[in-house]
Amino acid sequence: MPASAHHSFAAAFDADKPVSVQGVITQVKLANPHSWIYLDVKDASGTVQQWGFEAQTPTALIRSGVKPDVFKVGSTVTIRGCHARDAAKNEGAAREIILADGRSYIIGPKGNEPDANR
Repeated sequence: MPASAHHSFAAAFDADKPVSVQGVITQVKLANPHSWIYLDVKDASGTVQQWGFEAQTPTALIRSGVKPDVFKVGSTVTIRGCHARDAAKNEGAAREIILADGRSYIIGPKGNEPDANR
């Protein structure tokens, strides 16, 4: 029987390496212990790269005010968070998702970025 295991945040992500990407949502996996959001992101040369961002559990997302329409496949969003420890991976731990209309939601743990209100 396959089993999944939970990991330590510090083992997978670097809280000192903030990342912010804008892209189009291609897939959303709402699951425990973490949800994942996948984006197609154009790099500086115009090449599309797939990025994956770990987010909170579905229950925690609902508590944060996230409704099902927030993660629409085909929507352009910006995700801010922490990069994966493995810098070669296009992955991160999402902290915030910003929709095209300007609405934003906290969808993951805080890294070592300064507070916006400081």
